[in-house]
Amino acid sequence: MSKRYLFEDIFEVKAIDKDGNHFDKVSRFECRGESFEVDLTLDINIDIYKLEVNQKFTMVLVSSLDDEQEQGYYKYNRGPSLLDKFEYCMMGKVFKTIKEEKSSKLSVHVSFGGLLMLMQGDQRHLQDLELDARIYLLIRKS
Repeated sequence: MSKRYLFEDIFEVKAIDKDGNHFDKVSRFECRGESFEVDLTLDINIDIYKLEVNQKFTMVLVSSLDDEQEQGYYKYNRGPSLLDKFEYCMMGKVFKTIKEEKSSKLSVHVSFGGLLMLMQGDQRHLQDLELDARIYLLIRKS
């Protein structure tokens, strides 16, 4: 994976824990992307970062936090990075992709150490999220 920026869009929170809250410090957010109309389901540690219904945020998925290609772990103290521009970050791995046979819809499943993300949308916008890729999720409120 040589492309650094894999996906970027502004999302609006549509619902929080719509199936009930099962954990004290984690909530599941249902969101909709503005530009690419991607549906996003994302678990966030609400002890660290809070979002509200109807709130908008920018989410970026990248393969590296700086100009160097990652080797599967982040090397701290390399200087300025994308972390400086965002409020919340997680590192994870794409563990499943599902392409619908009769449409151009793609589902991408990512695990961030147990916190999960599901993105569903047109494969043109999600095709850079390859199976087994290690990625960073970065969020800032819009």
